[in-house]
Amino acid sequence: MPDLISSTLVLPLARLVACLPLSWLQACGRLAGRLALRLSPVFRGKTEDNLAAAGLPVRALARASSAHAGAAALETLWIWFSGDERLKGRIRSEQLQLLDEARASGRGVILLTPHLGSFEAAARLAAFTAPITVLYKPPRGVVGRSLIEAGRRRSMVHLAPASAAGVRGLLRALRRGEAIGILPDQVPSDGEGVWAPFFGREAYTMTLPQRLAALTGAVVLLAHGERLPRGEGWTVRIEPFPGAPSPEQINRAMQTLICRFPEQYFWGYNRYKAPPGVTHPAPDRSGP
Repeated sequence: MPDLISSTLVLPLARLVACLPLSWLQACGRLAGRLALRLSPVFRGKTEDNLAAAGLPVRALARASSAHAGAAALETLWIWFSGDERLKGRIRSEQLQLLDEARASGRGVILLTPHLGSFEAAARLAAFTAPITVLYKPPRGVVGRSLIEAGRRRSMVHLAPASAAGVRGLLRALRRGEAIGILPDQVPSDGEGVWAPFFGREAYTMTLPQRLAALTGAVVLLAHGERLPRGEGWTVRIEPFPGAPSPEQINRAMQTLICRFPEQYFWGYNRYKAPPGVTHPAPDRSGP
């Protein structure tokens, strides 16, 4: 009952927050992100450790990336609960014809989008003209799950949970010639990944994109949404994927994208953790 009451209250509040100007939400998010860096030793430790491992300037990028992480959190409500016409005024695109051409081939499209800038904006752009099915990990709590499902489930956006049933949904979408979206830098479960280098350290990396591409012959593309200043929105870029989407090649492609504007990557995520049941191939310095 408490979860049901909380869910009933949270959804209207989220919709109300989404009515605020985008620039306000991003400014509040940046402040919250900087406070989290200062007040949370765990978040700060993971951010600084990951930046150091990548050979990037820790002090400057930790502050900048935490601000962008906060902006991403609050702007997500604006993206989720805005109609297509409102969003179209804030999302610019580059090389969108690659997505159109891939869809026209009828082979299905796998869009690989890292935790860089706004992956939510990239998904909504792809859904302006045709369906897209997005893989996601449902939160454990009823409130979080209700919020994500209400926000992400738009007329052309379908959700596939990270489960056997969800993977079957992705496969059906590809066989219909539709697009699917996957966050390839998310740590998969035991048996669904292999260890592959990512910024000089071994990271457990999903094999799902490679398996889906082999089964369906789908076109694999990269997509990322760079956050623009002053609440102007995002530039979503579509690019060809270089070769077959093996875990090693996925991580190399992610590194290339991230290095273009590293301040917008979510460095606070524990990318190097070993999921339950998986043994790390080297001493794990990333913490629990």
